[in-house]
Amino acid sequence: MNRIDRLSAILIQLQSKRVVKAQEIADKFKLSLRTVYRDIKALDEAGVPIIGEAGIGYSIMEGYRLPPVMFTKEEATVFLTAEKLVEKLTDESTKKNYGTAMLKVKAVLRLTEKDYLEDMEQHIEVIENQYVPKRTNDTIHLQNVLQSIAQKNVLHINYFANHNQQQSSRDVEPVGIYYLGEYWYMVAYCRLRKDYRTFKFGSIGKLTVTDEHFEKQHPALKNFLNKVSKEKELHTVILLINKEAIPYFGDQKYYNGFVSQKETGNKVEMTFLTGSLNGFARWYMLFGDNADIVSPQSLKEIVKDVLISIGKKVK
Repeated sequence: MNRIDRLSAILIQLQSKRVVKAQEIADKFKLSLRTVYRDIKALDEAGVPIIGEAGIGYSIMEGYRLPPVMFTKEEATVFLTAEKLVEKLTDESTKKNYGTAMLKVKAVLRLTEKDYLEDMEQHIEVIENQYVPKRTNDTIHLQNVLQSIAQKNVLHINYFANHNQQQSSRDVEPVGIYYLGEYWYMVAYCRLRKDYRTFKFGSIGKLTVTDEHFEKQHPALKNFLNKVSKEKELHTVILLINKEAIPYFGDQKYYNGFVSQKETGNKVEMTFLTGSLNGFARWYMLFGDNADIVSPQSLKEIVKDVLISIGKKVK
C-alpha cells in the first residue's frame, strides 16, 4: 500500500471510532509507531482536525467527514456475502436493517461495480443444515437484546431450562450475544442466580425490555467466553476406526470435537476433544462395531453401562 492510500485508510479508521490509539493503527497496517506519528502529522498538516491526547489516542473533531467512500469490487463482494449470511442466520428486523444499509453501499458504487454485484449475487448462497431442527423463535429477540446492551436496560425474560425442564422468570443484565452450532445465545448477569449465565434464544419464551437501567460495568463478551472455555473440562478421546467406515462420519465428527487423524495400517486413528463423555459415548455407539476406544478407559465404562441398561430393556 502506497502512502496516499495508507493515509486515506488511516483517516477512515479514525472516523470509525470515537478514539483510536496509535498502537491500533500500527497493528492494522503493520507499521512502527514512529511511522504512525508521521502519518498523523501529515494528516494534521493537510487540514484534517485531529485531536490527540497522550496516553489516550486520536480523535477527529465532531462534524468532520470525508466525502462518500468508494468501495472496491472485492470489498463490495464481502458485503454481499455477509448479506446472504444475515438473511439465513438472523431475524427479520436485522435482515431489514442490513438490507437498508446494503442499498446505501450500492448507491455509492460505480455502474461497473453495480453490474458486478448483480452478477455475483447469483453465485453466492447459504443453505441451512437440513438435519438440524428449524429455528422457530431463537432470533426474534436479537435487536431488543442489542439495544438493551447499548442502553444498559434490564431485561425481564421467561426462560425454559432444558437441563431441568423448568420454567422460570428472571431479570437479567445483558452482556453480549454469540452464534454457535446453529443457534444464538445471550450471555447476561442473572439477578436470580447472582452470577453470569448463558441463555439460548430458542428457550426464551417472552422478553421484555424494562425501564430500569443497570450501572454495573460487565466484562467484555470475549473475556467472558475465554474464561468459560478455559474453565470447561475437556476430555481427549482417541478412537481406532476401520477405514471403510470413515466416509459415513460426514460433518458429525466436527460436531463431536474432531481434532486430527492419522492412518495406522488398515485403520484410522482419530483424536477428539469433548466436554461430555456421556454424550460422546452415545454418538460412538452409532458406529461402535467399526471402532475401538483407545482412551480414555472411563469412556469404555460409560459405553458398557449404557449397553447393559439397553440390554435390560430389550428382551
